Amino acid sequence: MSLFSTSINNLDGTPANLSNFDGQVVLVVNVASKCGLTPQYTGLEEMQKHYTGRGFTVLGVPCNQFMEQEPGSAEEIQTFCSTTYGVTFPLLEKVDVNGENQHPLYAELTKSTDAEGHTGEVRWNFEKFLISRDGSITRFGPMVTPEDPALVAAIDAAL
Repeated sequence: MSLFSTSINNLDGTPANLSNFDGQVVLVVNVASKCGLTPQYTGLEEMQKHYTGRGFTVLGVPCNQFMEQEPGSAEEIQTFCSTTYGVTFPLLEKVDVNGENQHPLYAELTKSTDAEGHTGEVRWNFEKFLISRDGSITRFGPMVTPEDPALVAAIDAAL
């Protein structure tokens, strides 16, 4: 299964066409509005602006599985992200990233291992999955900020 053939909706409920990102470098991040890591939105948006012309995008995937830190409706999430952080990167529908109702996108992403050797379930909000042009996945833990040299180097290498 190609990650980019996975069926998922945009935050507004319309079908997302992930195939538009096939052949690009994509950073998939499970996001939340009421988390201590929420300020990472600033760095993610800066990353989006810096790399977007080079075939890169951030994809934000809201998730409410971690202490219910993304309780809002799609409209509330969109408003929060755009007004508080100026988010311009695509936001997808709120999904489960773990467990019985895990979205198929995350079933594939969580097969990858991060630098600490963690594989399997997403540990917390703002876990990052860098998908290269050839479809390989590099995983980064939630505490790895968008400015982290290892993440920046991985994106530069992928581009």
